[in-house]
Parts: sequence; C-alpha cells; structure tokens
Amino acid sequence: MHPSWKSFLEAEFNKPYFKELSEFLHAEYEQKTVFPKKELVFRAFTTDLNDVKVVILGQDPYHTPGAAEGLAFSVPNSQPVPPSLINIYKEIDDDIGHHNNPTGNLKNWQDQGVLLLNTVLTVEAHKAGSHRGKGWEIFTTEVIKYLNENCEHLVFLLWGRDARNKKALIDTTKHLVLEAPHPSPLSAYSGFFGCKHFSKTNGYLIKNNKKPIDW
Repeated sequence: MHPSWKSFLEAEFNKPYFKELSEFLHAEYEQKTVFPKKELVFRAFTTDLNDVKVVILGQDPYHTPGAAEGLAFSVPNSQPVPPSLINIYKEIDDDIGHHNNPTGNLKNWQDQGVLLLNTVLTVEAHKAGSHRGKGWEIFTTEVIKYLNENCEHLVFLLWGRDARNKKALIDTTKHLVLEAPHPSPLSAYSGFFGCKHFSKTNGYLIKNNKKPIDW
C-alpha cells in the first residue's frame, strides 16, 4: 500500500467492524477459495492518494479463477477481457473514438491517478456477492468520505446500484459525480451505453487544470 494512505488505513484497521471483517476473512481464506489473493486485496491503495483524480467504483471482484487482481474491472494480461470491461471499452470507443488498452489490464489507468475500487473487496469463488454485508461496505464508505474531505475536484464514476448508494457521501459542489447502471451485459443497455462518462471526466479535469486520462 502507498504510504499516503497509511494514517487512514491504520485507523480503519483498528476499528471494531474491521476486526470482525478480518476474522471472517481469515476463516474464509483458510477454508474456501477466495479472490483475489490475499496480497492483492488492497492493491487499489498502491495508488498514491495525492495523485488520485478519478474514482471508479464497482461492485465486487471477479469470482472466476485468475481474473480478480485487486483493481476494479481489471484482469491480468493473460486473461480474456471480461464482458463488463468489453462494454466499458465499447463506451470509450463510442465516446472518445478509441480505447488504448490491448488487454484487460487497467494498470495504466491506475498509473494516471484512477482509483479502481470495488464496494466489496473479496469474493468466494463462483459466488458473486458472497462477501456482501460482512463489513467491506463500511470500509469503502469510509474511503469515499476520506477522499471527499481530503481531495479537490475528483471525478467519481458510480456504476451500478451498490456504487450509486455512495453518492450521498460526496459533496457535489466540490467534486463531479457521474452515475450509470453497471456495465455488465445484464444492465449496460439500460443507461451505461451512451453515458459519455469518459469525455465528461476529461472535460472536468481539464477545466480544473488537471491532466486528462488517456483511456
């Protein structure tokens, strides 16, 4: 994890809810197959807090083997591009002309200051949503509140119901909040396609003297 998150994370790790969550996760990792690997659970927080410009908030990690790698929507180079990310790429292509990732690896977005965060950071293999209600939602609520209070002119991309539930935490006079249905094949056609979040994000960043994201 990047040192810029140290004080925030240490404070959260010492709260009662997180101690309960840690006990639950310890048992899950011991007894079941859980994604991502333990060492990748907090990978989103290797992003320097001081460099964060955009927050993409998803649901929970991919639940198929080899896909989840600790960054929302991202998969390793060796994995096929998942359907949700295919739809994200389609929207980028329609919105700004082209996307620049040859694979499903979104590390280059992270390197530009995009915090790729899920509302729940772990999942049992082949069981989507299996770690909901265990404490992760409290943790990610605190993350959003911390970003809202300590950063200026961020863009929050809230995709899907779980992410959109965090909107009330964000001061919309200080940051830009863009909402859409989740980009999964089940919901992308009900408003994700055509949302133009990528051009809107870059327009806002440029307006606030920040370098736009090379999507």
